[in-house]
Amino acid sequence: MKNIVVLVSGGGTNLQALIDAQKAGKIKNGKITCVISSNPNAYALQRAEANGIDTAVIRRKDYAEFSEYSSALISLLNDKKADLIVLAGFMTILGEDVIKAFKNRIINIHPSLIPAFCGEGFYGLKVHECALQRGVKVTGATAHFVNEVCDGGPIILQKAVAIENGDTPEILQKRVMEQAEWKILPMAVALFCDDKIKVINDKTTEILD
Repeated sequence: MKNIVVLVSGGGTNLQALIDAQKAGKIKNGKITCVISSNPNAYALQRAEANGIDTAVIRRKDYAEFSEYSSALISLLNDKKADLIVLAGFMTILGEDVIKAFKNRIINIHPSLIPAFCGEGFYGLKVHECALQRGVKVTGATAHFVNEVCDGGPIILQKAVAIENGDTPEILQKRVMEQAEWKILPMAVALFCDDKIKVINDKTTEILD
């Protein structure tokens, strides 16, 4: 049984999707053992506590140097015996030391079909604003491993979502979450916990029985 540690900063809707999937038996070989927040007031912490999940808070501003913060985060993750780390709306940048320490063991969910509308500065409503401005007809979400390039890690799963007439960034954001993010993030976590993902040349392959 793999220990899943979820990193959050806000409301925790993706965390809730993971909790719901775990309760439904969709994540058979993993368990959310800790939720770590960069924000002591994040509602995600209440979601965790309501489900009996251990919580912790680590804030970048409590450390004078970024390297000190990275070391503290690595230590905390090791203390929690993290086999898999899931970024579920975590708004603090991860240092290269953290990424290297947990290579191909950090999964992020991004609200577009990478490589579209991704990279530095593309997060939250900004992604959906840009998709609507560009006039694309299809968007979606991507679950991927984290590497040193922002949104550049190996892609695990993607799911497309249609853009509809009259969409606003807020409406589109909600549809992408409901139809894509909340579905493929638990699926990616389950595949990892089942040892079904293999990374070769920065590309993932699902291992079939």
